[in-house]
Amino acid sequence: MGYFSNIYKAELPHRAKTVYMYLKDRSNAQGQCYPAIGTIAKELHLSRRTVERAIQDLITAGLLKKEQRWRENGGRSSLLFTLTDCN
Repeated sequence: MGYFSNIYKAELPHRAKTVYMYLKDRSNAQGQCYPAIGTIAKELHLSRRTVERAIQDLITAGLLKKEQRWRENGGRSSLLFTLTDCN
């Protein structure tokens, strides 16, 4: 079926499929990317809360890992998203 065949078959809400496709489109060869929640929300015309719920849906489904990144001075940086089914 193609690039997103696994996500099409998954029993996930539309919001989760949309955010997954966004992250997949922006990920590197290792399936990693680090867009801000606000950026995802703005570009997909969704609320921040909807994006947060979608990310949690993907984590629960085992399709995504989320890791907080830190700056050298100890401050928070962006989240690192890793797609776990990178085919």
